[in-house]
Amino acid sequence: MSVSTPAAGATAKAEDGARDERLRQVSRVKRLLSRPELGSISGTILVFIFFIIVAGDSGMFAANGVMNWMTVSGQLGIIGIGACMLMIGGEFDLSIGSMIGFAGMMIAIPAVYWDWPVWSAIMFAFSCALLIGFTNGFIVVKTGLPSFIVSLAFLFILRGLTIALSILFTDKTIVGGVSAVAEGDWLGAAFGGEIGGWLFQWLADIGLIGTYPNGDALVSGIPMVIVWWFLLAVVASWVLMRTRYGNWIFATGGDAKAAKNVGVPTDRVKICLFMFTAFCATVLAACQVLEFGSAAADRGLLKEFEAIIAAVIGGALLTGGYGSVVGACFGALIFGVVQMGINFAGFNSDWFRVFLGGMLLIAVLFNNYIRKSVTESA
Repeated sequence: MSVSTPAAGATAKAEDGARDERLRQVSRVKRLLSRPELGSISGTILVFIFFIIVAGDSGMFAANGVMNWMTVSGQLGIIGIGACMLMIGGEFDLSIGSMIGFAGMMIAIPAVYWDWPVWSAIMFAFSCALLIGFTNGFIVVKTGLPSFIVSLAFLFILRGLTIALSILFTDKTIVGGVSAVAEGDWLGAAFGGEIGGWLFQWLADIGLIGTYPNGDALVSGIPMVIVWWFLLAVVASWVLMRTRYGNWIFATGGDAKAAKNVGVPTDRVKICLFMFTAFCATVLAACQVLEFGSAAADRGLLKEFEAIIAAVIGGALLTGGYGSVVGACFGALIFGVVQMGINFAGFNSDWFRVFLGGMLLIAVLFNNYIRKSVTESA
């Protein structure tokens, strides 16, 4: 017969408490390692450290330098968010780049040649893009064809339509004059304007940022492309992580058949995601057209691959069901910092594509390793 003493009981409780604490620590580490954005955040920190060392005194991290690489990051971030959401849902859209050029022409031609108000031309472009996104998704879900093939077809269809329509209606492949007709337009300012100019001028007046010889701040405001990037990131992250629809997206990408069996409207989810990628591409197109005052038929070339790269660097799996909008934003930030940092550091710009391909390969290997480590230890 064994007798339990108070000391033995206290020892057992202490051992159980220590074991529970170790389990909690392991659980926290596993949760951290399983976060999709871990790789992109780590990569961003390393990239910043590198360019602080090699280009810290070149003006890269002055106010105007920061605005330069933030603008580049914002342009990719907008379409990277759309690509990431769709990849989490288990599909690809290779027509994003062509949609940028097409939507830009759908804004410029009616506004410049048909005397439409710019706001109505922008709404027309969004309507066309959403219809094409719906068609793209509808074909994928109703035929069962790989989205890679369907969207590849739309890549060529949209690029060809952009060139053909621009020549048909304008006899040009570059349409200018948008700035003149957009002056004072309420919706045009939402895509081509800037915000916070007064703040930067105040910072310049007190000597915190540089000025031109006439006293104007080197940075006149935050471009709307950056504002749209942050707005889309916040909304998309909230939808993905805090709503039932976000759960549907993960379930659809993880196992569409199982998700459908438990009542998830997988077809509707995928179609909506294709429409969202088209929407993001049109947002970027509108920002570019209103900022530069022109549309070009070849605008957006290869942007579909850069968007996918940003999503993959951000932790999205090519097999679907896993990813993070925050991670995609950090992937876009890496892209912008490196692209502009190479110029600030005086490196040959030809190395940028080499770096981008290397980052893609490293991200895929890292994400694959982390995923296997977490699942095997579960």
